[in-house]
Amino acid sequence: MPARHREAVAAEPGAKVTVTRHPDGCLVIYPAPVWEEKRRALAALPYSARAFVRFVLGSAVELEFDRAGRILIPSELRLMGGLTRDVALLGMGEHFELWDRETLAAREREALEAGLDAADFSF
Repeated sequence: MPARHREAVAAEPGAKVTVTRHPDGCLVIYPAPVWEEKRRALAALPYSARAFVRFVLGSAVELEFDRAGRILIPSELRLMGGLTRDVALLGMGEHFELWDRETLAAREREALEAGLDAADFSF
């Protein structure tokens, strides 16, 4: 975890985060308090959403930071997230997205070609 993001997830030795899959094809990293809210919201979804709940909750793994502020993503989860050697970590407010760098670049190209919907956002 880059130093600039460690404070956001309290990356001291023993601090915990939850890493799971996202339907967009990346992994998401949640600080423990935020994940607990998400977990409760997922558990409250109707039975008709069970495939989505299984996708997210079924791959969720709680991880601890080591003394150097690192977390080791299990190989099975790296495979599920399509991660190769080069990855990109994006801060998304209350969580982070961890992408395979080539996959992210392709997704961004597709989004730009389709035209980004800024939904009334102004810079």
